Amino acid sequence: MNKKDLSLLVLILVVGAVVAFINPRFLYVGNLSNTLNQVGMFGIFSIAEAFVIIIGGIELSVGSVIALLGVLFIDLIVNHDVNWVLALAMIIASGLAIGAVHGTLVTKIGIQPFVVTLCGLLIYRGAARYYTEDATAGFGFGASFPMLEWLTAGRTNVLGFPLPHSVIALVVVAVIAWVVLHRSVFGRYLYAVGKNEEAARYSGIRSDRVVVVAYVICGGLTAFAAILIAMYTRSISPAVHGSFYELYAIAAAVLGGCSLRGGEGSIVGVVLGTVLLQVLQNLVNLLGIPSSLNFAVMGTVILIGVLADQYLVQRRRRATTAKGKPQASGAGASLGGASAE
Repeated sequence: MNKKDLSLLVLILVVGAVVAFINPRFLYVGNLSNTLNQVGMFGIFSIAEAFVIIIGGIELSVGSVIALLGVLFIDLIVNHDVNWVLALAMIIASGLAIGAVHGTLVTKIGIQPFVVTLCGLLIYRGAARYYTEDATAGFGFGASFPMLEWLTAGRTNVLGFPLPHSVIALVVVAVIAWVVLHRSVFGRYLYAVGKNEEAARYSGIRSDRVVVVAYVICGGLTAFAAILIAMYTRSISPAVHGSFYELYAIAAAVLGGCSLRGGEGSIVGVVLGTVLLQVLQNLVNLLGIPSSLNFAVMGTVILIGVLADQYLVQRRRRATTAKGKPQASGAGASLGGASAE
């Protein structure tokens, strides 16, 4: 855990203490369990977003992908009697394919990531609405998948605390992502491409392949999150399901130390950023503040994160400039010493 992550952890503890002081219901077992469930689901697609941000890209279609793949997953297992294991594999494969398409358009065609994923946001949302004829997709009366429901939306009693399985899934994903980013050659390639793609290419890194793989990882993790969220909500209105989830993901990544310029960020930081956002959202709910202000909170969080990143960049530049200044020597040093005296 670096200094940024440690500072974020302290901030979470402080905010949590303030929230508990304002409303003691924050510490109720049921509320903590529900908050952790949200952390688990949102944390997974926030990590997905982080992979793309680290290479200097952006993924704006997260929410629409979650809506489309969630609708398809429910339709497969409910209306087409597809075994849920096979359906899960098909949805994950679809997410990987979406990521591959985005990465290819960015690298091979040369379209800006913002444009590619913005188009994806519109296309996938429209496809979800067309597929269901703008109707709500759900399990319906009598539809039951006990094992699937337990694995994705169930909770296990741990020392009297109902631990959501989504948190367990987040821990597994976070550990694997941490190893990939911080303990593998590919992880170093990701940071190198994010810092300076041209320099990375000249150093022998196949930057196009790295970018495509980053988008593929993002698509696969987003698909996994889509399944967890679909099983949690049990019904999907394609017009609004997953709306603005990309903002939550970007905010969590930025709070966690990911620079929108690329080349920076950590998995621990992204998870902590997700926790902080969910604690803030829980505070909004406990205080009875209109839910519409959630968007204002997200916008403020992103702005603060960008301002902090800008401040740190300028501070590093000043420090680098100061180190690069030549030191006084010889007669100049003697004159300087005499003047000081």
